[in-house]
Amino acid sequence: MRVALAQLEIEPGAVSENRDRAVAAVERAADRGAEFVVLPELFTVGYFAFDLYERHAEPLEGETVSRIRSVAEEHGVAVLAGSFVEDLGATEGAETPAPEGLANTSVLLDGEGRRRLVYRKRNLFGYGSAEDELLVPGERLRTAEVGGHTVGVTTCYDLRFPEEFRRLAAAGATMVAVPSAWPYPRVEHWQVLSRARAIENLFFLAAANGSASFPDATLLGRSAVYDPWGTPLASAGEDPALVTAEADPGRVAAVRGEFPAWHDRFGRKD
Repeated sequence: MRVALAQLEIEPGAVSENRDRAVAAVERAADRGAEFVVLPELFTVGYFAFDLYERHAEPLEGETVSRIRSVAEEHGVAVLAGSFVEDLGATEGAETPAPEGLANTSVLLDGEGRRRLVYRKRNLFGYGSAEDELLVPGERLRTAEVGGHTVGVTTCYDLRFPEEFRRLAAAGATMVAVPSAWPYPRVEHWQVLSRARAIENLFFLAAANGSASFPDATLLGRSAVYDPWGTPLASAGEDPALVTAEADPGRVAAVRGEFPAWHDRFGRKD
């Protein structure tokens, strides 16, 4: 499967323009043969535009998902629309610990525009961030079948919680997509944590970061796809880019068959 990471330029609060950039990136990725496209965290409003979250929140089947569904259907490519600010009170049947509120929500659509997975960020960031004050956390980790892979989804700060990735691996994930808004100065953390999650679970990891500047933060870009050995297959610098890589599902089984860590953890009877 050819996966593409859309490292978008994100203009804080310019939701319509940011959606247009996302749609254009999906189109370019499809032209390059991508079967699965991953968008960054809060690519609509911009992660650090906290004062705009409520104004630009939308239901699960709002304008963002509608636009991405249309381009996914037109080009027959799966897209992780991750993420946007979801208004849970406007979403019928939302799975959340509160009946209302806002969530950091990613939606995976297949090449026919069908909704295959919804993930609401479980671990909300509070270090120099208002996310944990403004949003409510999600409850469930999920997987979906895409291009021969069992794909799991996490979001940005989740990278610091390895147990989430181990749970996805135990559920059969062969790839985890991580929409992110990772800022300077923590470049080493971004690269090491992404790579470590791939190595310790022996699966592909596709980490899509944004490219944006806010009054108090700048996203560092450096989106990358790592293979089950933790080898970077493709990566970007800090500027807007489209990162593409081949991710053969059979590679996961081959590496796990060759190296004993997977069997030593999951093949035991205790």
